[in-house]
Amino acid sequence: MPENVAPRSGAPAGAAGGRGKSAYQDRDKPAQIRFSNISAAKAVADAIRTSLGPKGMDKMIQDGKGDVTITNDGATILKQMQVLHPAARMVSTILGEGGISNILEELVVQPLLVSVSALTLATETVRSILKIDDVFIYCNKIIRLSQMTGIHPTIISESFQKALEKGIEILTDMSRPVELSDRETLLNSATTSLNSKVVSQYSSLLSPMSVNAVMKVIDPATATSVDLRDIKIVKKLGGTIDDCELVEGLVITQKVANSGITRVEKAKIGLIQFCLSAPKTDMDNQIVVSDYAQMDRVLREERAYILNLVKQIKKTGCNVLLIQKSILRDALSDLALHFLNKMKIMVIKDIEREDIEFICKTIGTKPVAHIDQFTADMLGSAELAEEVNLNGSGKLLKITGCASPGKTVTIVVRGSNKLVIEEAERSIHDALCVIRCLVKKRALIAGGGAPEIELALRLTEYSRTLSGMESYCVRAFADAMEVIPSTLAENAGLNPISTVTELRNRHAQGEKTTGINVRKVII
Repeated sequence: MPENVAPRSGAPAGAAGGRGKSAYQDRDKPAQIRFSNISAAKAVADAIRTSLGPKGMDKMIQDGKGDVTITNDGATILKQMQVLHPAARMVSTILGEGGISNILEELVVQPLLVSVSALTLATETVRSILKIDDVFIYCNKIIRLSQMTGIHPTIISESFQKALEKGIEILTDMSRPVELSDRETLLNSATTSLNSKVVSQYSSLLSPMSVNAVMKVIDPATATSVDLRDIKIVKKLGGTIDDCELVEGLVITQKVANSGITRVEKAKIGLIQFCLSAPKTDMDNQIVVSDYAQMDRVLREERAYILNLVKQIKKTGCNVLLIQKSILRDALSDLALHFLNKMKIMVIKDIEREDIEFICKTIGTKPVAHIDQFTADMLGSAELAEEVNLNGSGKLLKITGCASPGKTVTIVVRGSNKLVIEEAERSIHDALCVIRCLVKKRALIAGGGAPEIELALRLTEYSRTLSGMESYCVRAFADAMEVIPSTLAENAGLNPISTVTELRNRHAQGEKTTGINVRKVII
């Protein structure tokens, strides 16, 4: 009979009972998209899972230009990854493109993720994405269950937020207060962050350098944060990492423009943003010179104009002149350089625009945009400005003994090749972020997977006090915490199942600080 005929594929939903099948397909579509997002984000986490811990492996990444980066830093790996899936790209952008500093700043806000020990602090960035990885797996299970039970994804999100707040409370109770006057603890923390790096063998040099740099730009008694922009890292190719140094002052990589002046004591430093060269018309015009007299007049006018500029600079007492890089025309003509050289003024040209703020804060000078504003009160002062020869690998200009220091320092990073220098810079930046974490939140907890196992146990107990799907979601969050000790054990060559079981047993007996010693491959 006609009413018993099944509707054709693609027929309208209201035709002869076909509505149920069509509605089911519509409900299934959003779930498939969620599963796709979870799988893509999990793939990103799997790509860096093996980098966790001191025994984690380095990754060799080649970008579109053919440049190679070798690192085990999670943020760098995520930043270099070329991800196409939108959800995975969002994860890699949030955790990678913000850089290590932003990620560690979040770790300070959430003590749940702050773990300082001889094993795991260097891997906090990787840790954050690994947590996401395992939570994604449980989200997948819960969302599949929600199709049968009707639980909304918002309930999952709210349950995870409740678990996070409880986790912060648990780890705050576990934490041990630290004073910034305890230099040994600060050094151990910085050394920890370097343990899993390529430059780990130089931690005895880089750790004190990082601690000293942070302590020089803050007041330990009142500081609640550290502005890492006050610590400038200057990379200079040549030498070895042993040649890295901390300079209390300013280091400029640009060479001194005029030869013969390499050292100036009692320096009066000016910074100009205008050009010391012949003026040009605003429009593209041509000037036709018909005889030598006119040509001679043009040259005399140009000479007089530049000489007047140089005299005004000399009149202020300036003996070191920094010239900002110009894209419109030559910032410094040969004639101006000749006059400056005769007046014994050291000249450094092509100062980058992004360095202006740091230079001004360091030496107390002010940028001058016009010669009429170039006065003595716009100058900065320092005890010594000296061009230093780096044993055949170039030169650096060091300005030290600033009269009104703005609490800034410079770290000079040396290395035999570009890869070593870049990895050393990332490692120093990580160490600086670690000390900044301790300035903002002056507390430590054990590492080596200890806080994660403790969280897993305590959150599991907490989930039993809840009811309904909320309890199930919090339990899933607690189970996800165990991925950290499991991955640490796996990367160290241990049996992850027996290791996590033993850790769980120890923590159940009250040993809250028991973790994995990856170096000695024991618990």
